[in-house]
Amino acid sequence: MNDDRCDELSIHPQQVRAARVRLANVGVGEMARLFSVLGDPTRQRMLAALGDGELCVCDLALATGINRTTVSHQLRVLRENHVVRHRREGRVLFYSLDDDHVAKLLSIGSSHVAERAELLSESVG
Repeated sequence: MNDDRCDELSIHPQQVRAARVRLANVGVGEMARLFSVLGDPTRQRMLAALGDGELCVCDLALATGINRTTVSHQLRVLRENHVVRHRREGRVLFYSLDDDHVAKLLSIGSSHVAERAELLSESVG
């Protein structure tokens, strides 16, 4: 039996209209791609390390325990998706989070995960 079937054509027509307007204005494909990029554990480790400030590839590799080749590859992915940016000082590139929006996304995600973990530990203990 399917409990999700609707007996009415629309229960909340105003909310349906508002959702359609919102969906027309939001780049859902772009949002999905951004969250896909953020959803990789290796990239999450790198972004967490960049949360305290800019790092070069070598320092980022040391901080995360990820080899430099992988760090470089993942930085390219993050840069192409406007999650990190870089600046050059001589021959060295220094990477940082692209802007405050990225920092806020990471902070909100971290808070949400911590809250869920706390709730889970309270229910177990």
